[in-house]
Amino acid sequence: DHHMWVTPNSDTCNEEMYAAGNYPNQSSGGDGLPKWTDQDRNLVDTDLVLWYTFGHTHIPRLEDYPVMPTAHVGFMLKPNGFFDQNPANNLPPPEPKSGGSCTHE
Repeated sequence: DHHMWVTPNSDTCNEEMYAAGNYPNQSSGGDGLPKWTDQDRNLVDTDLVLWYTFGHTHIPRLEDYPVMPTAHVGFMLKPNGFFDQNPANNLPPPEPKSGGSCTHE
């Protein structure tokens, strides 16, 4: 359904441990994240759990045989609109140093 889910942190650590529910192979569907988010629990002023799901498709190539090199999948959170401007814009200029400094005066 979605690639990112947010749920409140569960008080009991074994109830909401796996995104697909505790027994995904024995489930008829709807367990895990869909069931937990349907409860419409409050997310304000509480500890949150961010669930991110992704798929990785490996397309084989000649260079993978006989030993496949590593395949990397990454995830990064970057703030957007957190600051009004780049905070590095307000840094004071560096102090001039003597003896071959790279500082421009």
